[in-house]
Amino acid sequence: MSTDDKKVLTDKQKLFLDALVGEAQGNHRKAMDMAGYSPNTAIMDVVKNMKDEIIERASMVLAMNAPAAAFGMVGVLNDPTTLGARNAVAAAKEIMDRTGLIKKDVVEVKAPEGAMFVLPPKGSTDHDQT
Repeated sequence: MSTDDKKVLTDKQKLFLDALVGEAQGNHRKAMDMAGYSPNTAIMDVVKNMKDEIIERASMVLAMNAPAAAFGMVGVLNDPTTLGARNAVAAAKEIMDRTGLIKKDVVEVKAPEGAMFVLPPKGSTDHDQT
């Protein structure tokens, strides 16, 4: 979505989004209260038109916490006896995976020098004809 395609949000919607990823820490009702929505307003009515913006903000929260996750993992390396180390590593791994700092799976194929791979011809095969 380019900046030209972004929808224009009301001031109340902007306050809601800021509160949601700020002081309300993901609590929709608290963020709505902070933004000035009526207590009678349904959460779904507020969030249904801001799905993309909410996801974008949540992604930003993860990205902002990726360095802390990395340092948390290094901290466990330095002191593996730390209370809750296993949970800290699991949480850090999840954050880093979701921000694109994932482990790379590498598949290495070794063949003798000058080896050739023979593939079947494209198209139908004998077992396709019945």
